[in-house]
Amino acid sequence: MPYQSTDQTRQKKDAKRTAMMQAAVRVFAEKGYHAATIRDVVNAAGVAIGTFYFYFPDKETLFVYLYEETADFLLQAIQQAVTGRATLPKQFAAGLQSYVNIALYEPAVVQLLLVGGVGAVPALVERQATFRERLTAIWQRPLDTALDKNQIIPQNTRRTAEALAGAFDEIVLNLLNLPEPEMEADAALQDMIHFALRAVAYTGH
Repeated sequence: MPYQSTDQTRQKKDAKRTAMMQAAVRVFAEKGYHAATIRDVVNAAGVAIGTFYFYFPDKETLFVYLYEETADFLLQAIQQAVTGRATLPKQFAAGLQSYVNIALYEPAVVQLLLVGGVGAVPALVERQATFRERLTAIWQRPLDTALDKNQIIPQNTRRTAEALAGAFDEIVLNLLNLPEPEMEADAALQDMIHFALRAVAYTGH
């Protein structure tokens, strides 16, 4: 039997790796880092345990890598949505719509970042701090612009962004805990937008 081409072999390996990564996100989100096992991950992915060790030396390395990947995914999605809008209300609306969409269609991503990784491993502490810093910055930048335009009252935009980021996370997590979150998603989105605009005392148009 002829050997498979290098491209075919690589595609099969990439498919196995992708399946394993997707399964790992779900497993860690559902069980948390400490309760999840390598066996859980490979069973969920439908791959052999040797496949896991081909890519990762241990559970911690996989988890840290996953955390960074999912953090980048969420942050880029929100940032792109915010950047594409010109006014603070539209920036809040677009950024929060993006956040809610990810929460609804990729809930394991949000669970992993906000819950599954809490207190997981020492190597994650710095990465969690970086994620929170980057998320805060996404919400702070439009506030700084609005402040320069006198569209919000004078305030410490850094503290305001920290408070908003925490509030948004809490609302999204509570939304995901509902039996049918998609039924409440639009109302939650509108509530977050109105809350944010009231919180910063937006006076512009």
